[in-house]
Amino acid sequence: MLTINNRVVVTGIGILCPVGLNASSTWEALIAGKSGIDYITLFDPEPFATKFAGEVKGFEPTDYVSRKEARHMDRFIQLAVAASSQALKQAGIQINLSNQNNIGVIIGSGFGGLLTLS
Repeated sequence: MLTINNRVVVTGIGILCPVGLNASSTWEALIAGKSGIDYITLFDPEPFATKFAGEVKGFEPTDYVSRKEARHMDRFIQLAVAASSQALKQAGIQINLSNQNNIGVIIGSGFGGLLTLS
C-alpha cells in the first residue's frame, strides 16, 4: 500500500508512437520536428470524415511476444506489452517473486481495441 513515506521512481521508459518505436528514436524525431501524421493504412478510413491519423508503423509484435501470443492480443495490448518490455529492459529490472508487488506500469491508450471493434 502506498503511504505518504513511499517514493515512486521512474526507472525505465518504453514508447511506441507515430514518430518512433522506442524512447530514443521518439526523442530524436520530436527534436527534429517530425510529424507522425499520415494517411490511415491500418483499416479502411472510407466511412470516416478524416483519412489521416498518427499510426504506429513498422511495429512487429513478434519482437516482443510469440506469434501465438500476438494472435490473441489486440494491437493496443501488443503495443502496451512492447512498451512495458522496453521500460523493464531500460531499467535493468527482472521481475521475480521478491519484487513483483513493488513494480507497476502506467499505460496510455487513446482508443484501445479499435481494430477489434471494426
